[in-house]
Amino acid sequence: MRIVFLLHNAYAIGGTVRTTLNLAAALAERHDVEVVSMRRHRDEPRFAVDPRIGLVPLVDLREGSADLADPAQALPAADFPSSDKRHKQYSRLTDLRAREYLENCDADVVIGTRPGINVYVARFARRRALRIGQEHLRHDAHSKPLRTTLARHYRALDAVVTTTEADAKVYRKRMPMPGVRVAAVPNIVPAVPDVTPSSGTTKVIAAAGRLVRGKRFDLLIEAFAAVAAKEPDWELRIYGGGPKRESLQSLIDGLGLADRARIMGPRTPIETEFARSSLVVSASDAESFGMTLVEAMRCGVPVISTDCPLGPSEIITEGVNGRLVPVGDARALADAMLDLIPAESRRREMGQAARESAHRFDPEPIMAHYETLFEELRSTRRRRAMERARVRAARWKRRMRRRVRTARRRVREWGGRSGLVEVLGLRLASQGRRGEQGEQGKQANDAGRGSGPRTDLEGAGAGAGARPRTGARPGARSGSGSGSVK
Repeated sequence: MRIVFLLHNAYAIGGTVRTTLNLAAALAERHDVEVVSMRRHRDEPRFAVDPRIGLVPLVDLREGSADLADPAQALPAADFPSSDKRHKQYSRLTDLRAREYLENCDADVVIGTRPGINVYVARFARRRALRIGQEHLRHDAHSKPLRTTLARHYRALDAVVTTTEADAKVYRKRMPMPGVRVAAVPNIVPAVPDVTPSSGTTKVIAAAGRLVRGKRFDLLIEAFAAVAAKEPDWELRIYGGGPKRESLQSLIDGLGLADRARIMGPRTPIETEFARSSLVVSASDAESFGMTLVEAMRCGVPVISTDCPLGPSEIITEGVNGRLVPVGDARALADAMLDLIPAESRRREMGQAARESAHRFDPEPIMAHYETLFEELRSTRRRRAMERARVRAARWKRRMRRRVRTARRRVREWGGRSGLVEVLGLRLASQGRRGEQGEQGKQANDAGRGSGPRTDLEGAGAGAGARPRTGARPGARSGSGSGSVK
């Protein structure tokens, strides 16, 4: 099959970019795969792209590019939803290029990877292709205006794929889409070669992610302060960059942890650093998946995470390969760390279980999930189309019933007023005249049938300009007799 992925920016760093390239590389084992980037801002992608994957940028934003001088680039996007938080990064030029690409794309499967791009796919991708919208965020993380827009356009997709079953259930309940398959398929988290699993003997607690509010590194630092008071030999290392770095450093200094907790900056691959730790901790308020948890588990490190919506509980089995604690509870987070720190043998057992459970995120099983989904969508296309049609018909009937009830109520309330009675009388008289004309035409048509060809007007209620359709061959006689050509 020919499979196309549409990314916001394949040349940037981000979880969606990494997971999409991982999936594309896995599918390239057996399929023709192309990645389309809406934007290009640098010469080479930040992440390595498998050489079997075609990479196609739509709008070139590099210095000196002709696209920067295109008048359409200065206009705001009209097709990309304004409620998508990336809207300001899209332009009318992006709209035009995306539409042109999708309308001419001959792929068997087209996969969008963010809400606004999924709308592009729903509106412009060819109907013969399987149109799939991936959701790398959570349903509840979208604004209400965006959810309204998605509910309108996602109905045209063949499938919506979330990274967790919990999020899939939310979509099925709150955004019903007849004929659209809502499936949960986790991200691929490939093993990094040449990374030796953790020995579990180092006195290091690690954490990684963007230094933003939702990751709650402030909560982790506060929890570690309680740990440091009882376990003075242990240290905390935080990997990542972001806007909260200065405030987090101030918190570390204020708690007197300057020599115990350090912000290390970004690291690639992060697995190398996880393998040097004995615990990995996440204090997030929300996680659509939980990539860093799986990366740590691959290194044989037990993980501690808040039981936040929606990913961690589908990755961590409490007490087996890690621990789950309540969201926002620094005390519970500290207690979980203090529970595992002195129990080295238990940490090793949990680390081994973590490595084994991480195999379900290997490329092969995730690729198989997608291939099964593609086949299911192809085989059920007719049934799903009929389901859509039934629902549309039911909606139309409900709308008509409401209109009839409204009309009847208005007639009862206002029918006694002479003005409305006069208007209704004129309408009825007009309808009567049309009915008489229609009956006369029907009688004339019936009278002319005899032995000649039958003539029907194309379309119900066709006007005088409608073209007749006859059952006779061109040149055949329409009168009585054998119908031979003169």
